[in-house]
Amino acid sequence: MLWKNHNLKKVYLAVFIMIALTLSACSSDETSGGEDEDGVTTITFWHENSGVGEEAINAVVDAFNEKHQDIKVDAVYTAANESQNEKLLAAVAGGNPPDVSWFDRFKVGSWADQGSLTDLTAYAEKDGITGDKYYPFAWEEATYQDKLYAMPVDTDARLLFYNKDAFKDAGLDPEKPPKTIDELEEAAEKLTIKDGNRFKRIGFIPWYNQGWLYSWGWAYGGNFYDEEAGKVTADDPKVVESLEWMTKYAKEYNVEDITGFTDSSGSGEMDPFLTGQLAMHIGGNWSISGYLKYKPDLNYGVTPIPTPTGENFTSWSGGMAVVIPKGAEHPDEAWEFVKFFGSEEGQEIYNGMYKTLSVIDSVNEKLGYKDDPIFSEFINILPESHNRPVLPEGELLWNELSNAVDNAIHGNGKPKDLLKSANEKVNAALE
Repeated sequence: MLWKNHNLKKVYLAVFIMIALTLSACSSDETSGGEDEDGVTTITFWHENSGVGEEAINAVVDAFNEKHQDIKVDAVYTAANESQNEKLLAAVAGGNPPDVSWFDRFKVGSWADQGSLTDLTAYAEKDGITGDKYYPFAWEEATYQDKLYAMPVDTDARLLFYNKDAFKDAGLDPEKPPKTIDELEEAAEKLTIKDGNRFKRIGFIPWYNQGWLYSWGWAYGGNFYDEEAGKVTADDPKVVESLEWMTKYAKEYNVEDITGFTDSSGSGEMDPFLTGQLAMHIGGNWSISGYLKYKPDLNYGVTPIPTPTGENFTSWSGGMAVVIPKGAEHPDEAWEFVKFFGSEEGQEIYNGMYKTLSVIDSVNEKLGYKDDPIFSEFINILPESHNRPVLPEGELLWNELSNAVDNAIHGNGKPKDLLKSANEKVNAALE
């Protein structure tokens, strides 16, 4: 397995070199900066936002440019898909990267490990920037092996969404959502209406939307990584217990019937939570804007993800950051922009316009999120939120956990064995 992994890395390296040779030339116009005749240094910023997100990016850029007479940021849109990552990596390999890039914090560990990001630790220390004012999970996710490689900008969280009208219809108190796993199961049973193998309304689907194993493993009190040992712990007994519960649920409600329901579900205004076909689900704060757009009168609430004990509620969070790719032509000027974007002023501009959560608590308070009955629940859980392990093989771990869940709920293996196998595969790759 290790031989295979090393050879795969050789193949990837060869591919990236070829991509670099073919794309670095065509990316040169987009990454070219330099000092203008009037002494202004232009730096290039790649991002993948469109619509309101792009407007928010441009607002931060404009605010920075107004404050700096000797630095000008040129924002360049790049497609929001895997090709964007390939293009950025090719630019790094070709020695012609942008000065700053918009970046998913989930990937910081793997990119830092392969030497594709600039270490920001010395810059941050010089300007007295520490993780104290940021939510701990966000700062940790931007850090790899005790070095800072990214400046966190926004974040999210996962909670249980529930339809209050459906609760009333099922004889449940809409102001008392489930807190324990047992209460969740009881509510789901009362909320479910089934005709043969067809669900007219299903109370809950543990793995639907944001019901990832991370969501339930942490809710059950498990851990996915032993930092001291440097080992993945996907087979933690509590994580196994959470997957066993999901598997039992799949059997009880017939996973094939549930799959038929989810496969026929729509999105946007046809989202099953909006149409009343799904009474509860694990979702993120980004869903709120869609609910306001398609059904502003939706009578719903949010509450922490239930736990076995009804205590020690938690969640997990991701989000975006700004980074300086390795080999950037103007790292000092780039740092000034990165620092501004990560400051309270920069985050208030971006998160206020885009309606996303900031990684700085005081900014969320300034934006009024703490006074909103829905948004405030997400803010309240952030201090207890986890981040996915910052690993060179973080994406492999994600895929292996997803495969374990899919196989377990469809009866293709026992949860403990599947997670043990996933554990071995990721740890072998880490070695």
